[in-house]
Amino acid sequence: MLHFVDVILKDVFNKGHNFQWPRPSRCPRCRHYKVWGHGFVDRLFDHFTSPLQVKRFRCNDCGCVICCRPASHFARVQSSSKSIKAGLSDRITHGRWPPGIATSRQRHWLANLKRKVFARFGVVDFRDLLTAYDKLLALGHIPVSCSV
Repeated sequence: MLHFVDVILKDVFNKGHNFQWPRPSRCPRCRHYKVWGHGFVDRLFDHFTSPLQVKRFRCNDCGCVICCRPASHFARVQSSSKSIKAGLSDRITHGRWPPGIATSRQRHWLANLKRKVFARFGVVDFRDLLTAYDKLLALGHIPVSCSV
């Protein structure tokens, strides 16, 4: 399970294991109140040369492992949601990919967005993809994930 936390990734990078991750008040699966520290796991994020140490917790009752995740990022995505939307916006409005993030990754986001929009809303004009992106977010979907 994921526990989204408002953190600044630069602080996490600088402090490493010493960063104070907020503990979940309850287990998201069984709602039990005892959640223990369960070590750290390496996660890759854009603009960092090495993996960041992300805190994990474990429920004392059901054994669920809860991994902290920055609220600025989607699950299983290395780039922040702001940089994803900015990249897609540049491509859709200006016809070019912005520098800084691999073009192949940005093409992957656009292809997944098109696939999700088509599956959810039917045929949508290319210029309306950003509106559809916001609608998918409002529905609780990750607009650039592979799953439909």
